[in-house]
Amino acid sequence: MEATATSHVFQKRSTPASRWEKRIFWAFRAATYLILVCGASVFLTIFFKGAGTVFKTEAPFINTTFFTDAPETLYVFEYEGVKYEMGDREFREFKNANPAANSVRASSYAHSAGGIWPCIVGTVMLVVGSMTIALILGVSAAVFLNEYAREGPFIRFVRLAILNLAGVPSIVFGLFGFGMFVIYFGWNVSLLAGWFTLAFMVLPVIITASEESLKSVPKGFREGSLALGATQWQTIRKNVLPYALPGILTSSILGIARVAGETAPIMFTAAYVIRDKLPWEDLKHAGDFFFQGVMALPYHIYVVSSKIPQNEYTERVQYGTAFVFLLIVASIAAASIILRNKLRNRYKW
Repeated sequence: MEATATSHVFQKRSTPASRWEKRIFWAFRAATYLILVCGASVFLTIFFKGAGTVFKTEAPFINTTFFTDAPETLYVFEYEGVKYEMGDREFREFKNANPAANSVRASSYAHSAGGIWPCIVGTVMLVVGSMTIALILGVSAAVFLNEYAREGPFIRFVRLAILNLAGVPSIVFGLFGFGMFVIYFGWNVSLLAGWFTLAFMVLPVIITASEESLKSVPKGFREGSLALGATQWQTIRKNVLPYALPGILTSSILGIARVAGETAPIMFTAAYVIRDKLPWEDLKHAGDFFFQGVMALPYHIYVVSSKIPQNEYTERVQYGTAFVFLLIVASIAAASIILRNKLRNRYKW
């Protein structure tokens, strides 16, 4: 007698529990795909609409003006039957060259001409400066908590406070930075105030991830080093930190994404709506560099999208700026990932 597939002893049988399990599986799968579709639609919208601003159909195929100039007011007008779109400086030169154009009526659109070069510089400087401060303070705090501090009520309270700080809204950090660094310390709206505000905002993520990375290093590395006569600091510096660096850099990637995209903290401490000069230009003293305010991409997007009348000209600036902003964040994060992978391969155990 031949056994059928359904009569096989190991054949999977359908039960109410297995049917519910299958439904739950597909519900979770559908939710995952829905999130991916929503995220992809956002990024694709920014890509296709922003690409029209960033790229051109003629050589050199990149809108270099958008990357090298400061934001300007756009003037749209008709002169001798021809429609013109010019930035503020070009429009003044045009009127000087054509005196008859002084009487022409032009429609003006703020921040819709020129480029975003000061915003790019300001964003990169804010990210690099704040992440440098956050990594120095965060890794130092993680080393103390994991390697030196003795477990007790106070240390548990400190860890709990760090976890709670991770959930504080960014606007609260912005107000804290405004009160502490801008007003109390007298740093005014500056790079230095923005650096410390953003660094404090991302510190909980850096500390928590760095401490977990330190915990993942086997105790045998520490014990072997101490048994050979090394001090505790020599052990940490030579045998613990190098192997924890890949995890620490992972936390820095998360920090970069948050620092670069925040608007509220820099709105109070570091960002200007418009500033043509770069931080290193026209300095009376070298120390003045740290007390210069900057433009920043997220704040520029906020201003262009919500503080001025919306039209077709502001839309292309919004999407173009968002496109460049995503490229910069992705580039910085990719550099961190590459460095992390190199360190991980070097210190494999």
